[in-house]
Amino acid sequence: MIDKGEYSFSTCWNIKKHTIGRNMIEEIKELGFRNVELNYNVTEEMMTTIEPMIEKGEIGVSSVHNVFPFINDKDYDTDSVMLGFDDEEKRKRSIELLIRSMEYAHRYGAKAVVVHPGEVPFDYNIDIDLKKLYRDHGKDSTEYQKLWRVMIERRDRLSPRYTRRIQESLEVVSEHAAKKGWDIAIGIETRSRSYQMPSLMEALTICENLAGSPVYLWYDIGHAMMMDRMGLYDNLKELQDVKKYIYGVHIHETLELADHWCPYVHSKDMTYFDHFLEAIDGAKVKVYELKALCEPGEIHESHNLITSKIAAMKGEGDRYGRYL
Repeated sequence: MIDKGEYSFSTCWNIKKHTIGRNMIEEIKELGFRNVELNYNVTEEMMTTIEPMIEKGEIGVSSVHNVFPFINDKDYDTDSVMLGFDDEEKRKRSIELLIRSMEYAHRYGAKAVVVHPGEVPFDYNIDIDLKKLYRDHGKDSTEYQKLWRVMIERRDRLSPRYTRRIQESLEVVSEHAAKKGWDIAIGIETRSRSYQMPSLMEALTICENLAGSPVYLWYDIGHAMMMDRMGLYDNLKELQDVKKYIYGVHIHETLELADHWCPYVHSKDMTYFDHFLEAIDGAKVKVYELKALCEPGEIHESHNLITSKIAAMKGEGDRYGRYL
């Protein structure tokens, strides 16, 4: 099996088919990965068989995904107001949970914790309706645009408030990490729902305001593609503004509004994903985040395409002095 080197692989790919943690990790190792990202569905029970593997050096941990290990509480799951809660007790609990995730990351020698920092809250999941209208009628339809204006008006109006709250929470976590002496990045991740935070410009604001802290952007490529298609931001243009803050990447491709597919292989588009190769190459942590439908052969093919294209890109750069 081809060694995947510095590239890591998220347990989201096969966690639903395993109850024993070791078996889940062994299956990922068979793909040629030396490192994993432990996603937010990994339980404490699963870790009882994974921790010995980490201690013996059988597997490395590149990153953990907050909230880690799994807790069964909808207030603090991956789709919540989280670090932006108006309720101070809930916000305090969210901060504590992120610190807990960082403690595990430190214990396992991980470089980063991936964080879904929050959202502009709505009374219901308006994004489901928007995606249905997108699929049924198209982005330019009257139906889609009408509901989009409702969503974006509230999102734009409340974004500064929740950006500020998230930033304040991250400041508390950063200060705690500094006192502990932890060398762990906090990666705020681009999201897959239009009302969720951060957008690329919200991430830029937070990273700039917390300059000198361990807070960076975790650039989820597929999610950013999706938000660009829906109209939330200009992904390729704004990527140039935020790329200096990228610490980690989630590597996957979006087909229309369906994410976590293997780049190049499932879209059959051999050029568009090239836009993200520089971000992948520059990221300190590179993680494939793929759905269970992605087969081993497709994963290998996608990885080979990405790495060979990056090698060619850097070779071209060396010739013209662009990547030196």
